Amino acid sequence: MGELRTLYPEIKENFSKMLKVDDTHTIYYEESGNPKGIPVIFLHGGPGGGTTPTGRRFFDPTAYRIILLDQRGSGKSTPRACLENNDTWHIIDDMEKVRKALNIDKWLVFGGSWGTTLALCYAIKHPEKVLGLVLRGIFLGRREDIEWLYEKGGVSEIFPEAFERYTSIIPIEERDDIIGAYYKRLTSTDRKIREEAAREWSIWEGSVMTLYPIPNVEESAGEINFAISVATIECHFWMNNMFWNGDDNWLLNNVEAIKDIPTFIVHGRYDVDCRPINAYELSKRLNNCELEFVISGHASSEPAIVDALVRATDNFKETLKLR
Repeated sequence: MGELRTLYPEIKENFSKMLKVDDTHTIYYEESGNPKGIPVIFLHGGPGGGTTPTGRRFFDPTAYRIILLDQRGSGKSTPRACLENNDTWHIIDDMEKVRKALNIDKWLVFGGSWGTTLALCYAIKHPEKVLGLVLRGIFLGRREDIEWLYEKGGVSEIFPEAFERYTSIIPIEERDDIIGAYYKRLTSTDRKIREEAAREWSIWEGSVMTLYPIPNVEESAGEINFAISVATIECHFWMNNMFWNGDDNWLLNNVEAIKDIPTFIVHGRYDVDCRPINAYELSKRLNNCELEFVISGHASSEPAIVDALVRATDNFKETLKLR
C-alpha cells in the first residue's frame, strides 16, 4: 500500500456572497478553485457546524469549481443559531437557490456526517442535478441513529466516563429523555444555562469523534457561540426527527430515485458517532456505489478518511472529464 493521500494546499476563495433566502435567513456561500471546472458543492456536518477553509482542500483546485455554503443558522450565515424556518427542506431549497445564483446546471455533491443526510436528501429531490455523490460517515437520521449517540444504551457503553460527564448536568429524574432535557436547556432564555449545555453537549461529541482520543477534548467544543450553534441546531433537528413527517426511515425508503447515481462512500470501521451499518445498508440499495471501510473513527480530519476522500474526488475528476 502506498502513502496516504493528503489534502490539497491551502487556497483562497475567488469570492464570497451573502444570499437572503427568506425574511429571516441570509446564507453565506463562496467559490474557490477553477471557475470553469467541475462544479462541486461541499455540505458541512452538524447540523449547525459551518464551513472552514479546509473544506476547499479535498478537491484539485485546477479541476474543480468548489462551492462551500454555511447552512441556515450556521457559520457566517445569519442569524446565528436561529431555529425559525430551519429544517431539512428549507436547506435543500437554499442549495437550489445557490445553484441557480451561480448558473450551475449539475454538480458533484460532497458531504460528511449530517452533510451525507443532506446530500442524499438533495439527490433524492433533484437527481437530475447530481453528477455524483462523495459521502463520508453516513448518518441516516433514524431515531435509532440519534438515540445510539445521545441516549443511554449505545455509545454510553463504549465511553461510560464521558457519558457520565455528559449527563451530569441533567437531573436524574430527566434522564429518561436526555435529548429533551438538553433541548430545554439549549433553548433557555438564561445565557449561562445555554452555554453550559452547549459546552457539555459538544465535549461529549468530541470525546467519541476520533479513533484516538483528542488530547484536550474540552477545546474540541470550540468557541462558545460555535458550540451553541452546533448543539442547539442539532438538538432542534433531533427533537423534530429530521422533519421527515413521520417516516423514520425516509432516506432508505426513497433511495430508489438515486440508485444509479455514481456514489463513493467512505466510513470509519470504528466510527461510533455514525454506525458503520448505516453505510452498509445504504450501499446495498445502490447499483453504482463503492463503499470503503477504513481504519478510523468519524472525523473528516483522520488520515485514512482524508486519503479516501481525496482519491474519490480525483477519480470523479477523471470520470466526469470524460463525459
